[in-house]
Amino acid sequence: MKKLFPSYVRVPVIFAMVFAALEYFIDSGDRPAFIKYPMVMLFLGVFLFLLVAIEIVTSAVDKVTYHMLTDEQKQKLADAQSVSFSESPFMKNLMKKLTRSKEVEQEADVMLDHDYDGIKELDNVLPPWWVNLFYATIIFGVIYLLRFHMFGDYNQAQEYLAEVETAKIEIEKNKSDAPDEMNVDKVTLLTDAESLAKGKEIFTNACVACHKADGGGQIGPNLTDEYWINGGGIKNVFKTISEGGREGKGMVPWKSNIKPSDIQKVASYVLSLQGSKPAGAKPVEPEAKLWVEEGAAAPVDAKATATDSTKVVAK
Repeated sequence: MKKLFPSYVRVPVIFAMVFAALEYFIDSGDRPAFIKYPMVMLFLGVFLFLLVAIEIVTSAVDKVTYHMLTDEQKQKLADAQSVSFSESPFMKNLMKKLTRSKEVEQEADVMLDHDYDGIKELDNVLPPWWVNLFYATIIFGVIYLLRFHMFGDYNQAQEYLAEVETAKIEIEKNKSDAPDEMNVDKVTLLTDAESLAKGKEIFTNACVACHKADGGGQIGPNLTDEYWINGGGIKNVFKTISEGGREGKGMVPWKSNIKPSDIQKVASYVLSLQGSKPAGAKPVEPEAKLWVEEGAAAPVDAKATATDSTKVVAK
């Protein structure tokens, strides 16, 4: 039997439509649904198999039915199939309903008396689709006028602000879902109150057992002076927290427990403790060295100028 589209077009189109619908309605995050959910792939495989099977069965039935027809019926079928789609009764009826145009034989019924050098005018009615669309725009305009200008619904400024708030929420969501790309090469010192407060919170939960709440040092070294075992500055402190301290006796690496951007906040908070001089601070570690930021004036080396109390001062 004649079909508008051949099977090699129908099957891929129907399969693609179902595939697109599954991807649209199934929330699979950043991966395709058929990869994240194996059952979706199984369903698509079964669906494709059924599509092909239906086409094969339908084609077989058509062939069997055709061989059962008489010669006269086969001729009528061939004549019907020779008519193009645009000339088919279905298409003609559809166009007649959409346009309400008169047949050529009926043009005398709508012919006007106007004559322009032999050119005459027909008084055809407007197409129903155009008339209905025009009425719909009038109804829409009345509803819009009542809603936004008489009953004071949201205006363009309010709509803009609402869209901005929605965009901000999406941005924050994307930030939370995005991979943390902070590393020792990108890290910079943070000084804003929010970041330092977050760094203090993490420091309080993870670091006070070894360094005390004020950073004065207990099991671990004093973090408030200018002496550092693994180097000072934001990059060295970030690396020490992330990778760990001295082999065998230093701090354990925290990179598997604290994400890099939070390590940046902790390192910035630690550096904000510089010069706080807490009471009972731990003395400088023997292997610690004075750290001077590049371009900064060198502080006095307390270890180098300390007085040896074991020596007797000559009078």
